Amino acid sequence: MFRTIPIFIPEKACPFRCIYCNQYNIASQIEIPQPEEAVGIIEKYLATFPKEGIKKIGFFGGSFTGMSIEEQTRYLKIAQPYLKSGQIESIQLSTRPDYINADILDNLQQYGVRTIELGAQSLDNEVLKKSGRGHTVEEVEQASVLIKQYGFELGLQMMVGLPGDSFEKSMLTAKTIAKFKADYTRIYPTLVIKDTDLEKLYLAGQYTPLSLEEAVRWSKELLKFFTFHHITILRMGLHPSEGLLTGSSLVAGPFHISFRELVLTSLFEELIFSKINQDKKEKIIIRVSPKQINAAIGYYSQNRNKLETIFKDVKFKTDETLKKGCLTIEYE
Repeated sequence: MFRTIPIFIPEKACPFRCIYCNQYNIASQIEIPQPEEAVGIIEKYLATFPKEGIKKIGFFGGSFTGMSIEEQTRYLKIAQPYLKSGQIESIQLSTRPDYINADILDNLQQYGVRTIELGAQSLDNEVLKKSGRGHTVEEVEQASVLIKQYGFELGLQMMVGLPGDSFEKSMLTAKTIAKFKADYTRIYPTLVIKDTDLEKLYLAGQYTPLSLEEAVRWSKELLKFFTFHHITILRMGLHPSEGLLTGSSLVAGPFHISFRELVLTSLFEELIFSKINQDKKEKIIIRVSPKQINAAIGYYSQNRNKLETIFKDVKFKTDETLKKGCLTIEYE
């Protein structure tokens, strides 16, 4: 397991305001930390992390490589003492696909960056255009190829439910992420945030966000696809900032504080009900990996409750020999 020290630089060097984006509202952070202030952030997190385990520093929230090489280097130099001492293992950052070139990658390599995460969001040019991304699928491909050639880990974020999106287009985005050889992804359902162009479209009746049920269903199918292709999903759903939790930043859309748990609950519901014999009305025992026992039981015991409408006695037990996504069923 690894732990990341997040240094959030909202909208730094972003050349466009994407139709859905207002990172100040999403993150509830106004001030951009200067490189020297990042030291305090790093020290605070290191003081709370256990000594064991892999630790990274992550520069998130903006287009890191859109800054000048000199400004990038000022931030990267802050991390060097921690790399040399072994307190952190590597650096990761998020950026735009059109802000990647050989000179930038040469500099990132020099300062210990190992992982580059691109905000692809969609790999359909129509969706990208309607979302105001300002780049094309072809630019994502070019950047991805170059990043992999340099030996970096590649992350490709995606969003579901953007303007012009469909389930089929989201699945095509997932297939293209696999084609571009991404090591990991994040799945974010599109939310309507205050003070964005998407809010204007929503209020004018020109955009309808996914329902929570739709977002869960789409994400479940994406989870199945990425799992099959051995692509790690680092996150599903936006981090629950204060503005999202209180609703002060959220206008509409499928936000849920436990979105990933809802998706895993739906996945296990499908898996369990595809295997059970509903003619047996007495006792059922479902065994799963210890790491997935909560997902199998379901968010607020949803799956257990549904099974209890069929069986008199429902038991969930762990089995160390079972892999993730596998289960066995017994009847008594």
